[in-house]
Amino acid sequence: MKKTLLYSAMALAATMTMSSCGDDFLLLEPVGVVTESTLMDAQGVDYVLTKAYANLYAPGRDYFSCPLVNYTYGDCFGGDANKGSEFADQSDFTEIETYSFNAANGYLRSKYRYVYDGVKYANDAERIANMTAEAGKISEADLTLVKAQTAFLRGLFHFEAVKIFGAAVPYVDYESSIASTDPMISNVDENGNYIYIWDNIISDFDYAMNNLPETWPSNQVGRANKWAAAAYKAKVMIYQASPYTGAENGAGKTSNWAAAKSLLEQIINSGVDSKGNKFKLAENYSDLWTAGKSDWTGESVFDIQAVIVGTSNNNPSALLGGSHIAMAGALGGGWGFFQPSVYLTSSMKVDANGLPVSDLGDTMSKPAKVPDLDKDGKEQYDDEGNLKMKELINTQLDVFVDPRLDVCVGRFGVPYYDWGTPTTVDGWVRSTSNGGYFLNKKYMPSKADKSSGFSNSNSTGSSSKNHHLIRLADIYLLYAECCIETGDNATALEYINKVRARAANSYVKADATTSGGPYVLEDLVNGTVKEGAAGNYRIGLWPAGTDARQALIAERHMELALEGHRWFDLARWGMAQPEVQNFINYESNFLVKYVGKTYNAKWVMFPLPTSEIITMQGKLVQNSAWK
Repeated sequence: MKKTLLYSAMALAATMTMSSCGDDFLLLEPVGVVTESTLMDAQGVDYVLTKAYANLYAPGRDYFSCPLVNYTYGDCFGGDANKGSEFADQSDFTEIETYSFNAANGYLRSKYRYVYDGVKYANDAERIANMTAEAGKISEADLTLVKAQTAFLRGLFHFEAVKIFGAAVPYVDYESSIASTDPMISNVDENGNYIYIWDNIISDFDYAMNNLPETWPSNQVGRANKWAAAAYKAKVMIYQASPYTGAENGAGKTSNWAAAKSLLEQIINSGVDSKGNKFKLAENYSDLWTAGKSDWTGESVFDIQAVIVGTSNNNPSALLGGSHIAMAGALGGGWGFFQPSVYLTSSMKVDANGLPVSDLGDTMSKPAKVPDLDKDGKEQYDDEGNLKMKELINTQLDVFVDPRLDVCVGRFGVPYYDWGTPTTVDGWVRSTSNGGYFLNKKYMPSKADKSSGFSNSNSTGSSSKNHHLIRLADIYLLYAECCIETGDNATALEYINKVRARAANSYVKADATTSGGPYVLEDLVNGTVKEGAAGNYRIGLWPAGTDARQALIAERHMELALEGHRWFDLARWGMAQPEVQNFINYESNFLVKYVGKTYNAKWVMFPLPTSEIITMQGKLVQNSAWK
């Protein structure tokens, strides 16, 4: 039965746009409400396809649980970050952060719905394209291009569902979507056995890979190309090959390792971005997070695109969704979420060889009360004659750390871009008792981002920096993992060390306000020492004969910190229970909310939302980990 849908202007408008990157296909200005017949031409098809792309960010929706935004799950649940803000704020988030959630959690319900909305929008775009082609208003070649993109997006959103809820989830294919306005696809067969959708997702990416172009016209380069599809195909195969809970998640398909390795070799040797630039690591790690440099370094395989348009508030930072991540006051106001954990920062300490330490020791930042002085340096007193005190944060900057730490984490005593050097919590941390003493930095804009549209009328969470969903460093490390699994330890270490060597190319420098020193970067990769550092940094390569698996685990933690990967890696490796429990035990020394918390070994996937199981009237069965 043919469906007739109405599309509002707001639904079709892409609120994440990329004019600075030449991605004008997302700059749409439809007016009013349009019917399907209005959409049945080339422009209309592109409108609906654009909506499918726009759901990668899901503008205007729940900032914390919308598709592809995974700091709630990958970072906070995986131990790399604290929720921040106040303990009572966003209670569903607090439940996830403190390992006290269940299947009724509202964030999980939102995540599930947003992911399947993404599937719906992809299928809608394909349906409109098919109808338009049947009417002779677009060519077969153009139809194939649309179908290749919808296959890519359908695979991407289903993969997100698998990462969160396990592989026994509904696969809503195109035929099912046109058969019903609300297709109820079961995740079990007639005998009650789970249906795992790994192969369906791989087929979507395979079709996309075989039918997408390598490059796009200059005004469309934000679209997925064949190499983005190849990368995701390889990644899904790796996830399917990984341990998880074995047969209980349809995982453990070890024959995938060799095939994924071969595909990743093709990407490394021949892959290009949508502009035609051969993939390469960005020269400096910090360039990946600097507006004006980050978007087309050659490292991005597929990004969520963003640009600030005009002077409106809350233009999107593609990961963060708006100003709620800005520190509470220092940058003009914000909600104060997403603070790096003590565990993460301590994990980035290094030994004499510039390699991660095994003993995390004490925290590197501690509070101290000091007199609050006025602008003339005089002590201040309250109305009752008591000396006013303020909390000064003392950071042990002499402790040697990986130079990537201060690129992705804001530490007190280290320059925070050009916003100044934080020394007291005032204006920087909303609640130290709930979030600790570290600041998110990777995704925040600098004050000087004028060239990308930043202005005083934009909120401080606004950013034109793309969010890198998958980048070449990730590809190198996935390739190293395949080498490990196929018995090539030496090549695995070679590619892990390529990523580490790049980390030696940049570090945060001291400024006039930075106290202490002198600090240095000890670059053991190139045998040099660079002065003028904001803290002590040291980086070296893994020596020959190192256990490549342990090196890989550490390197994915360092390189991809706060990019939403950590918990997913731990879960698929079968390491989530011991590693997250280590985080809980360590972090509870500093934040009371973790005291007595326990990570259950069954949590290699989240529960399917109770509300969805009820809505599906028995066709959706809870996954094996949560029965």
